[in-house]
Amino acid sequence: MEKIKMTTPLVEMDGDEMTRILWKMIKEELILPFVDLKTEYYDLGLPERDKTEDRITVEAAEATKRLGVAVKCATITPNAQRMTEYNLHKMWKSPNGTIRSILDGTVFRAPITLPTIKPAVRNWQKPITIARHAYGDVYKNVEIRAGEPGTARLVFDGVNGQHEEVVVHEFKGPGVLQGQHNTDSSIRSFAHACFKFAVDTRQDVWFSTKDTISKKYDARFREIFDEVFADYKADFERLGITYFYTLIDDAVARVIRSQGGFIWACKNYDGDVMSDMVSTAFGSLAMMTSVLVSPDGKYEYEAAHGTVTRHYYKYLQGEETSTNPIATIFAWSGAFKKRGELDQLPQLTHFGEQLEAACFDTLGEGVVTKDLVNLMEGIEPKAVNSAQFLAAIRSHLEARLA
Repeated sequence: MEKIKMTTPLVEMDGDEMTRILWKMIKEELILPFVDLKTEYYDLGLPERDKTEDRITVEAAEATKRLGVAVKCATITPNAQRMTEYNLHKMWKSPNGTIRSILDGTVFRAPITLPTIKPAVRNWQKPITIARHAYGDVYKNVEIRAGEPGTARLVFDGVNGQHEEVVVHEFKGPGVLQGQHNTDSSIRSFAHACFKFAVDTRQDVWFSTKDTISKKYDARFREIFDEVFADYKADFERLGITYFYTLIDDAVARVIRSQGGFIWACKNYDGDVMSDMVSTAFGSLAMMTSVLVSPDGKYEYEAAHGTVTRHYYKYLQGEETSTNPIATIFAWSGAFKKRGELDQLPQLTHFGEQLEAACFDTLGEGVVTKDLVNLMEGIEPKAVNSAQFLAAIRSHLEARLA
């Protein structure tokens, strides 16, 4: 069979640990035999980030702005333990945070659902998409460890003379303090992304903050969402979809009681937490898609989970692992479908669709990784290792493409 051609390269961002191993296996088993793959490759593995003082991450983000579509492997955000383990020069920031900041993007995460895996919340009948604002808040914070009594102040000096100063706290002893920020332009981009995605997918939008407590910071999010929604109100009415705002605690209660089938727009930290909650309740974090969308239509696809460290250590010891690659496969398929759409290459789009269908074929016949065995109902699942699972998907993919 002649390989499917590409015209514009994808930005390929390699990653860390077990997902890096799976990344190579997925390419060799499911992509390179079928696609004349063109990528602009960036190694975002922690050793290379340390070697380049994290310039490689910035370069990958800039390449995404230039080429339009990226696919990213899971990466390590180092802590003190990783500093020692990898002998790092610095505790580098989250590459996801850096890329999101440069692209000013919104992260949309949705579960990959199967009829054989029922959600833990039994009334959920449709997927819930988490729209996570991908800029600012705690991910771009500054922190101080106050080692003695003293006064903490929040100060703003504007270029045109505005001066504001408030006392944060009078410390009577040691403590900690943190400063967060956001910008009107980023919040506005977030709102536009959510409403555009809702129109494209014909889903309601729920948005939640805590503006009763945060009367300026969170309230500004609500004000901008209300302003931006005016641009989409007619489209929402035409499609019969709605925009709904409520407090974050009320939203959680409503989500649990809902049937699903909507976009839940969240601030950065809320979206980080709630996307893991939603994916786990739908079955597995390894069964959740994630796409970063910028205001000017750039896309970065990735799995929503981490680097699967525990399996990686087993792999290094020569042990067999059964690591679920589905979300990583869907990152590749999503990138192929979008690249095919933008370049008007229906064969490439079709390949992305068939790759996903081959995954469903495999799961539907009960061939699964170990994480899914105890979740399945009405079927006798057979647990296999990662290599066997990918080989089974390839068999179905070859049949579909024949």
